[in-house]
Amino acid sequence: MMGPLPEIRRGLMTAILGLLVFAVPAYADDDVRIQEEIWALPLPLPMFAYVVRPVGDGPFPLVIMNHGVSLNPTERSFFPLVEFRDAAKWFAKRGNMVVAPVGTGYGAAAIDIPDRALYGPFFSKIGKCINPNFHDAGLAVAQVDLWIIDYMAAEKRIVPKDVVVVGQSAGGWAAIALSSVNPPPVKAIITFAAGRGGRVGGKPNNNCAPDKLVEATADFGRTSRVPMLWIYIENDTFFGPELSKRMRDAFTAAGGKAEYHLMPPFGTEGHFFIGSPSAIPLWSPLVAKFLDAQK
Repeated sequence: MMGPLPEIRRGLMTAILGLLVFAVPAYADDDVRIQEEIWALPLPLPMFAYVVRPVGDGPFPLVIMNHGVSLNPTERSFFPLVEFRDAAKWFAKRGNMVVAPVGTGYGAAAIDIPDRALYGPFFSKIGKCINPNFHDAGLAVAQVDLWIIDYMAAEKRIVPKDVVVVGQSAGGWAAIALSSVNPPPVKAIITFAAGRGGRVGGKPNNNCAPDKLVEATADFGRTSRVPMLWIYIENDTFFGPELSKRMRDAFTAAGGKAEYHLMPPFGTEGHFFIGSPSAIPLWSPLVAKFLDAQK
């Protein structure tokens, strides 16, 4: 997909890998002890990841959590290590190893080299709204998920064929894209406020080519057969109820398997629902029931 990274950067990531895992001390909560760590993943495109898992050697079922994007370079530089720490811990307490990769070009790795297209295609850019490339933007992050699955399996850290992918916003869109290739290890996918091209120019409910987004959703649905749970929120100003229902209808009509739930308004902006600890009691029963049905 991309040319080789500069050798100095590849060497740096190898050195960092030798220094990490950096572990936050394990703690007890509801009698389940989990361990929080920061990893450097030696993928074809190296990146950092927040990892939280039960204490012990495993192997564990794997949950990958994909974050959203920002088109603003300054915002990307202040991007948190993990957007949904409390949600990740909820999954870990169910016995999963949770890996939340921090997209290259975000946080401490917020470097853009537009002329080499080194980072933009992976996590942010979809092109101009007159002809947005929603497909490749989703499939690029889906490729990262596949790299993570392969790496964790090779390290014998995970239970084979017991992978769940969770994504928020653009990360949810990547999860929908991932479903279109039906990777055998992935048994289920959960999305929160999934989509691309929302809130153009910072204006509420101002979507970049919504018809093309619906078309792209249908395209992914034609080959997707992974069980999916889609969660949207009524006061999401990025992907509102009308648009998300159109996406659901297009996806399922094309053959995709998506259980859709529209949650009541949450806070002042429903788009960031999954990032709030107080939202866990609202979505966790839906997610638990969905996951239990996949066993």
